[in-house]
This record gives sequence, C-alpha cells and structure tokens, in this order.
Amino acid sequence: MAQKFVESKHRDLRGGAVRAAVFGVSDGLVTNLSLILGVAGANADPGIIRLAGLAGLVAGSFSMAAGEFVSMAAQKELWERELSVERQSLALDAPTEKRELVSIYMSRGLSKETAESVSDELMKNPELALATHAREELGIDPQALGSPSAAAASSLAAFGIGAVIPLAPWFIASGTAAILTSLILAGLASLFVGGLIGISTGRQPWLSALRQLAVGAFAGAVTYGIGALLGVKVS
Repeated sequence: MAQKFVESKHRDLRGGAVRAAVFGVSDGLVTNLSLILGVAGANADPGIIRLAGLAGLVAGSFSMAAGEFVSMAAQKELWERELSVERQSLALDAPTEKRELVSIYMSRGLSKETAESVSDELMKNPELALATHAREELGIDPQALGSPSAAAASSLAAFGIGAVIPLAPWFIASGTAAILTSLILAGLASLFVGGLIGISTGRQPWLSALRQLAVGAFAGAVTYGIGALLGVKVS
C-alpha cells in the first residue's frame, strides 16, 4: 500500500503528450504573435495579416506534429532495439546478466548476499528480469516508451490553440485596435501558460508566468521592429 501511495504522487512524464501540449501552446503563442506583429509592422492590409496568421497556424501546427511524431518514433524504435538486445542477452547468457544486476545492487550499498538474493528472485521471471535490466542499465521502462501519435496529436492541437489567440482579433478588428487586442490576449495567455508550467514543475508560478511573458514580448517586439523597418505597404 505504501508503495502505491508513493507512486501515485508522481505523474508519468515519459509519454511525451503532456510535454508536447505545453510546448505546443507556448510555441503557438510566440510564433504566431511574432508573425502577425511582423506583418502588421510593415503596414500590411488586414487581409494579408489574417492570411499570414492562418498560414502560420496551419503550417506551424503540422510542422510541430510532424517533428514530434518523427522524434518520438525514432526514440521509441531505438529503445525497442535496445530492449530486444537485452532480451536476447537474458535468453542466451542469463548468468552474466545476473552478475550485472548483482554488481549494480552492490554498487548501491547492498551486501553481496542481499544483492544475489534479489537478483535471483528477479531473474526467475523473464519479463520482470527484462524490465529490471532495462531500468537499471538503460534507464527506461518497457511499459512506458511513449506514444508518437499521442504526442503528435497533442502538439498539433496545442500549437493551434496557442496560435489562434493572437490571430482572433484580426477577424473583427484592424489596425491599432487589432494589434493592441492581440497583444493583450497573447500576454494574458502567456501568463496563464507560464503559470501552469510553474505549477506543474513545482516552481514559483509567477516567475514562470513572467518568464513566458518576457519571451513572447521580446520575440514580438523584434519582429514588429523588423516589419516597421522594412516599411512595405502591401495593397
């Protein structure tokens, strides 16, 4: 019971979906706000700004999803290969694998007798032995290799949510009003996302919120400044 209680306090951070979602919202906010402000800074027509924002939303969402899927799939395939090698080693040379476990446990402070006893028990069950070797030697859990599809879907949806926030005002307003509304909405969303990140990581929420706001503000200011310097009038 105590073991279950301890484990329940911790979330599974290895699957990738939560990480991809948080990063996706943050990236969507910063990327599309910067894009919109950059085009707006060049005095572009509101229709061009909307088109740029929509293009950024769609392209960014699918780019994030594709990148997340490919990277997690490659990582999972690498882990599966290592597990296959370990499974084969356990089948062909169990004594050597047992000695490896004994050595690991002794290096962590167990006596030789205790280490051998624990290793003997673990080696009796092939799947338990594989899971133990995977955790102790490779640092992975065979039952939690992550889902590329889930991470990709979360990333796509999250980027879209973040990207639509600074874009939405341009469908009902234009000019300075739309710019200010985009900034306000993006700023509030950045504070909210940053606060959630702080809560989830155990850090001060307000520090994470301000960091997120500062990153977005800096990126937006740079791109708006570049657009203003170019001064291109798109008709």
